[in-house]
Amino acid sequence: MKKTITIVDYGSGNLLSAQQSFIKAAGSIGIDAEIQISNNPKKLELSTHVVLPGQGAFKTCMDGIQKIPGMEDELNQFVKIKQRPFFGICVGMQLLADSSEENGNHQGLGWIEGTIKKLPGADTKLPHMGWNSIKIVNKNSEIKPAENDYYFVHSYYFDCTNSDNVLAETKYAINFPSIVNKENVYGCQFHPEKSSNQGLNIIKDFINL
Repeated sequence: MKKTITIVDYGSGNLLSAQQSFIKAAGSIGIDAEIQISNNPKKLELSTHVVLPGQGAFKTCMDGIQKIPGMEDELNQFVKIKQRPFFGICVGMQLLADSSEENGNHQGLGWIEGTIKKLPGADTKLPHMGWNSIKIVNKNSEIKPAENDYYFVHSYYFDCTNSDNVLAETKYAINFPSIVNKENVYGCQFHPEKSSNQGLNIIKDFINL
């Protein structure tokens, strides 16, 4: 069956880089897939997979979704009713949380329980930028990341309420969740599309869901 993977364009995120990585990953495993970028909620109805990239501030990204008529409702339908595979990247992962403390208190999509908080420490250089390793803490997932280095750019982290939702952790001032998962919803704090072959392997696993 042909897969239709929609990368949501809501005014934030490195869309073309993400699209090219998904095209490359699908081709390398012989999956017939259409990888499209769209800001049309109706496109989600026909999608088998949805990807939410993101960069910048939490509130700006959440506002971008809410400014597109019907987008938030369609995302909720896709994830909670249809229960199809969903993947958030960087701030796109943080939007899965209940709320964020970045520049005030702001509501997220609320699909994975937790709060977005600032990385602590007076001596911590922010943003956390560059290559850093991950440690697998939960192997009960259909996505099987390698314990390798991945590319990060962020100053805030996902403080998950339930440890079962944390697949991998990374150390920078503290141990923070670098991959989260709840049922059909996955998220990476790092950028798999910028993380060489190990990042592509995560994308392959997601496409195979």
